Amino acid sequence: MIRVVLPAHLRTLARVNGEVTLDIEGPITQRSILDALEASYPTLRGAIRDHVTQRRRPFVRFFACGQDLSHDSPDEPLPDAVATAAEPFLVVGAIAGG
Repeated sequence: MIRVVLPAHLRTLARVNGEVTLDIEGPITQRSILDALEASYPTLRGAIRDHVTQRRRPFVRFFACGQDLSHDSPDEPLPDAVATAAEPFLVVGAIAGG
């Protein structure tokens, strides 16, 4: 089981409250988490990653264990604390302004 924390607007879109849990087979990577998340909550398709390129949307960031993983390879294994559900995988809406 993997724990995922979504920002409020994505929780509203997916119609969930609080943390989401996912069962994932195989290596725990950004890609495997996002694939499982989009399979479980189809309304999130295209909101976190581009439909065609599967690249992270510009104002979405990924964090785990206090580290920004947004620019890491989507196929790089995530920390063991995420894989064992000791820590959640965080999807965060970035803020821009001037």
